[in-house]
Formats: sequence, structure tokens, C-alpha cells
Amino acid sequence: MFDKNYTFYEINAENSTMIADCHTHINSTAGQADIADHLAACEQIDSCIVLTTAGESSEKSNKDLSDYVKDQPKMVGFGIFDPLRDKPTPKNVKSLIKDPGLRGVVLYCPQGGFHPTDSRMMRFYEAAEGLELPVFFHNCPPFANNDILNYSQPYLIDEIARKFGDLKIIIGGMGQPFISQTINMISKHANVYADLTICPQRVWEVYNLVLSCYEAGTMNKLLFGSGYPQGQPGECIETLLGFNKLMANTNLPNVPREEILAIIERDTMSVLGIDL
Repeated sequence: MFDKNYTFYEINAENSTMIADCHTHINSTAGQADIADHLAACEQIDSCIVLTTAGESSEKSNKDLSDYVKDQPKMVGFGIFDPLRDKPTPKNVKSLIKDPGLRGVVLYCPQGGFHPTDSRMMRFYEAAEGLELPVFFHNCPPFANNDILNYSQPYLIDEIARKFGDLKIIIGGMGQPFISQTINMISKHANVYADLTICPQRVWEVYNLVLSCYEAGTMNKLLFGSGYPQGQPGECIETLLGFNKLMANTNLPNVPREEILAIIERDTMSVLGIDL
């Protein structure tokens, strides 16, 4: 679909920019085939955040993730925290996340059935801020039938961002389907960022999403993500770089290519305070 001059391979050949993917998944019970596929996807980029999923316990899921990423220098693991099962004390958060070598936390509020500003969660954020652990809110599709969609609304993070100003927060998947809330949140708060995970098959949706951020002046708050296994990093990058060409013979507004490149080439790990 896209001219070869728009591929990320060409970008990497032209400069030494490191491309980071802030949104990849590995299942806590992943088999060898799943692991091989994830490793292959990660070969397409220079570094990535790996989010674990819920298992029989947070401790077990985080230990499995730690064992997986510890020998992968380009991978940064984000462990899971569940306030319905885990104590939100600084000691326990450190034991669950930091001691196993994980560098951040992923929260699944709609799937886990807990409100982002539950009193237990507010104690957790205080602990995470003190431990300098970024928090990734995976309050985004795909949603299951029993997930509580109301808990996924990005505006609910406003109270958290105001109270914990040094806590780095990532809104996963642009907070879909509540895009306008996400744009307002990243515009309002210096410590809140959005994960630009896109679907390469829905180019019109990608166009409107990126254009909305450009017109709102929030492009500098977007972090590139593939959402693997929902998408492949290379395909997502090519979609971002190529969609302007699809609008070339129309009167629709374009987003400057350098603005899109800046998202792909953003030093996400430094933004989040993570040293590789």
C-alpha cells in the first residue's frame, strides 16, 4: 500500500534514532510459540514495554514476566497490580513490582472491576509515585462483555494526575472510545501521556485520531505503541507514515510528516524516567 520510502527501515538507515514501542503484551502463561512470535515482533524496534496479563495471582504473573524480560536488554516489564487482591502498601508494591526487576505497572480497571480512584488505588498511586513507577492504564479495547466500560473513561484519571504530580501516567490505546477525554487529559496534565496504538486496517480512523491531536497541539504527548499482538510494530509505523499520501489528492488537511516522525522517534523510556 505504501511507498517503500515511507518504511521505518528507511528511517533507521538514515539516522541513529531509537524506536520504542510502549505497548506490547505477553501472556503470563505464554507458550514457546507465543514467546517466539513476541521476540520476532520486538526485532522490528529498538526497545519496548512488555505488559503482563492477569493470572492466578499478581505475584505469579509478575514473576513470569520478570523471568522473561531479564535476559532481553531491549525489553522493559510492567507488572500487574490488582487492588481487590493486593495490598497497596509501599512495601507490598515494591515486593510485587520493583523487587522482581519490573519498571512500571499496568492496570486493567474495566476488566478487573475496580474504579481508578478507589481508596485502595489512591494509596497504591502514592506508593508507585514514591517508587518512581510509571502507571499504564490499559482501560482500552478489546473489551469483554462483563468489563465495566464506565471505569475506562480517561477523565477519571484527572484526580489522580492532580494529586500525584510526579507520577508518570500513560493512557493506553488513546483511551478509546473516549478520544476527546484523552486529548483533554494530556493537554491539561504535564505528567499524563497517551499511547498511540492504532489499527493499520482502519486508516480513516488513524487519520482522524492523529489530526485531532495535531489540531489540539498535543502531538508531543503521544507515545508510539503497536498493541502487540493486536498489531505489528512495523506495520503500525508504516501506516502512520503513509496515511498522508492517501489524502494527497483531496482537500483534507495533512499532518506534517515531521510531527508524525517525532512520535515514532520519541525517547519514550527517558520520558517515563526509565534507564535502559
